[in-house]
Amino acid sequence: MAEVFLRRLTRWQAEQQREAMAHLYVTCHEPEGGGREAFLERFERHVQESDFDMVTANSGSVLAGCLYGFRPERGGALADAFRDLLPADLVVPAGSGRLFVLTELMVLPEYRRGGVATRLRDLLLSRHTDDVVTAAVPPGTKSAHEVLRAWSYTKLGEFPTPPREAWLRPRSG
Repeated sequence: MAEVFLRRLTRWQAEQQREAMAHLYVTCHEPEGGGREAFLERFERHVQESDFDMVTANSGSVLAGCLYGFRPERGGALADAFRDLLPADLVVPAGSGRLFVLTELMVLPEYRRGGVATRLRDLLLSRHTDDVVTAAVPPGTKSAHEVLRAWSYTKLGEFPTPPREAWLRPRSG
């Protein structure tokens, strides 16, 4: 496998890469992922979220992977859904903005099991060391469950709109 280089993208750069992201999504997640158009609609909303943060993995001219997330809007439905599921000792005070949600991980099949996802996670979260880091994944997504379990995340529960499973990053030290 060729060497993979990581880079952080600005919001503007991410928007410019929307077609490449859609292609990556379809390649990584079909048929379980819900389709290209649904992804593009979510991606457009996510890029506009506060503190949107994205890291890509490239091998030569190939977009091999991507991980992104954001801090959900204070008082918004996603932030409230997570706050309701968090253990009492980890409650994020309303308005603190210290909840960060991983919302999309994509790695091409030929680059999986080589540490690319973990490298993406480490770089992305290097800016979010003080945040309560969570993940929101579609229910029953086998590939997401495998990665989150490998990273020692704990499933917190589910929320209905949009249907997502909530996972929590283990506390360090």
